[in-house]
Amino acid sequence: MEFVVSIIAIALMVIGALGIILLKKPMDKVIMFSILDAGFLLTVVLFKYLDVALFVALSGPLSTLVFIMAIVKIKEIRAKKVESGEIHD
Repeated sequence: MEFVVSIIAIALMVIGALGIILLKKPMDKVIMFSILDAGFLLTVVLFKYLDVALFVALSGPLSTLVFIMAIVKIKEIRAKKVESGEIHD
């Protein structure tokens, strides 16, 4: 049973990593990061590091929120630069 779960965890991490590398849109990258995070959490639980798993489970949503806030801020800065004429995008 652990073998099947470890295969699923590895698949989640590989899919998430490839998605982060290959996808262009920032929000898609955040979704792929969440998939990678789920695989990592599952791997940590399989190795029975439950204290580390608790930290990963608590910090995962916070890091996702930070990524989303950074994406929104970057879009705002780019929009202001286009409006002011600094960048011709």
